[in-house]
Amino acid sequence: MAKETQQLDRVVIRFAGDSGDGMQLTGDRFTSETAQLGNDISTLPNFPAEIRAPAGTLPGVSSFQVHFADFDILTPGDAPNVLVAMNPAALKANLTDLPRGATIIVNTDEFTKRNLVKVGYEKSPLDDGSLASYHVHPVALTSMTVGALADHPISKKDAERAKNMFALGMLSWLYSRPHASTLEFLRKKFAARPELVAANIAAFEAGWSFGETTEAFAVRYEVKPARMHTGRYRNITGNTGLALGLVAAGVRAKLPVVLGAYPITPASDILHELSKHKKFGVTTVQAEDEIAAAGIALGASYGGSLGITTTSGPGVALKSETISLALMLELPLVVIDVQRAGPSTGMPTKTEQADLNMALYGRHGEAPVAVIAPRSPADCFDAAIEACRIALTYRTPVLLLSDGYIANGSEPWLLPVVEDLPDLRVEFASEPNGEDGKFLPYLRDPETLARPWAVPGTPGLEHRIGGLEKKDITGDISYDPANHDFMVRTRAARIERIRVEDVAVEDPSGQAKVLVLGWGSTFGPIGAACRDLRQRGLNIAQAHLRHLNPLPANLSQVLGAYDKVVIPEMNLGQLAQLIRGRFGTDVIAYNQVRGLPFTSSELAAMLEEVVKNV
Repeated sequence: MAKETQQLDRVVIRFAGDSGDGMQLTGDRFTSETAQLGNDISTLPNFPAEIRAPAGTLPGVSSFQVHFADFDILTPGDAPNVLVAMNPAALKANLTDLPRGATIIVNTDEFTKRNLVKVGYEKSPLDDGSLASYHVHPVALTSMTVGALADHPISKKDAERAKNMFALGMLSWLYSRPHASTLEFLRKKFAARPELVAANIAAFEAGWSFGETTEAFAVRYEVKPARMHTGRYRNITGNTGLALGLVAAGVRAKLPVVLGAYPITPASDILHELSKHKKFGVTTVQAEDEIAAAGIALGASYGGSLGITTTSGPGVALKSETISLALMLELPLVVIDVQRAGPSTGMPTKTEQADLNMALYGRHGEAPVAVIAPRSPADCFDAAIEACRIALTYRTPVLLLSDGYIANGSEPWLLPVVEDLPDLRVEFASEPNGEDGKFLPYLRDPETLARPWAVPGTPGLEHRIGGLEKKDITGDISYDPANHDFMVRTRAARIERIRVEDVAVEDPSGQAKVLVLGWGSTFGPIGAACRDLRQRGLNIAQAHLRHLNPLPANLSQVLGAYDKVVIPEMNLGQLAQLIRGRFGTDVIAYNQVRGLPFTSSELAAMLEEVVKNV
């Protein structure tokens, strides 16, 4: 009998299980299927730092949340409508996030006495009535998968591992997802082992058939495609967006791109992605440490390439001396910091925005550099190009502050036309620029204050390089106090001369008295919270900063137009401190450092109080 199909406008699903249960892969495949259907998407992977925590324990729980809708969405969702829990630990770790009435699909095979004890359950929550306020669907995922693969020439262990594909097939049926791409993915992933290809496809199809035939699911759901701008889209993570942006910048600059990087969570995927693009003139070097990685990138810039180095907070600390050297040499260098919860090793798989002060001030001496931050996974592409534009035009290090939430999250990305991207070509010095036929390496461009970029080996352009203070114009070593004062001020003025776009304000009513100012990945939660308040008749304005040094020229005017300014940050108030110090604005700082992004509901509740009390 055909089952009823019910239309929904949005759904939030969270897959949760052990680190070895393949939840990240399952979530990623479900997301890819959803992207092909044309829904708007936002995702939140969440996984432990340990390579493999003890099986069945709370520290070992890995999850992947995907929010998809038939309209424009801004966040991965505050709470799941559906939880797929592969064991008791996954259920217990995520249950407090579920609203009453949510759907729970549990793998009953893992609810053994031993597994229950591991997480502190005296009795099974499936039997004691504690889940009465949820719609619980008990499914023997493991044993049904093993049964479906009984005729396949694989071990029982391999058969059990395929239970995530059974779950994916079941959810793909339940939410009417196209699945041809998943089957093709499995063929490629296990191409070296045909028996695993057949087994995983069989597990997926068994899950699909189970959803289609079981009486447990009386209704199938459908979420129609979202209305989006015309064009070609792909699903993209923040790290992939940064990598492709760097490739595009190299193409538009007509320069080789050289990445010096040391693997570090959560930035390593940029190195992995860039290593695939050698045909575009990209060279990737996995260095022995963070200091060497920065040195490789700076050396590449000295040699006439676009030097890039990627890392997270601990790596920026190690690279700081090389960043200072790049500032003194006045050469382009792009440093990408995918922020994570600190300090020290901190929580390496959790997100934070606490590196802003380090980016702005984390060097010895007066050493200002440009600082920018993308606001979403798709925005990472444009932010990477902007970082390269500034570095190449103004001959300066640029710090780009992404974070773990953006890096691992994904959303649809409208592919740009390459010819429409900024022209980043630079002119290298080719002949002496002094009246007496000498090369003057610090004779600056009057508009940008950038010095000439001379490729080593160019005849007649020999010049001194190094970290010692240089004499203005000639580049000779100088200990003259007046010259040092002049050079310090000139390097600072060069950063202030960087042309950046004015900050835009979203204030539909034009009558708001409260402005919410954000930067980086708070864009989505802030936008969703403001949207919620406006739908309830409350006036509120929102502005978001991409450029954090220099700040947009119109920011002072924007701040002065509102009675209250609220700055939510995943730190203890670093942008708030900067705004207070620079403009004297008495901002309201709203801060958290939990390793998780803000939820739109908590921001909306806080902002509602501010708006009503202005």
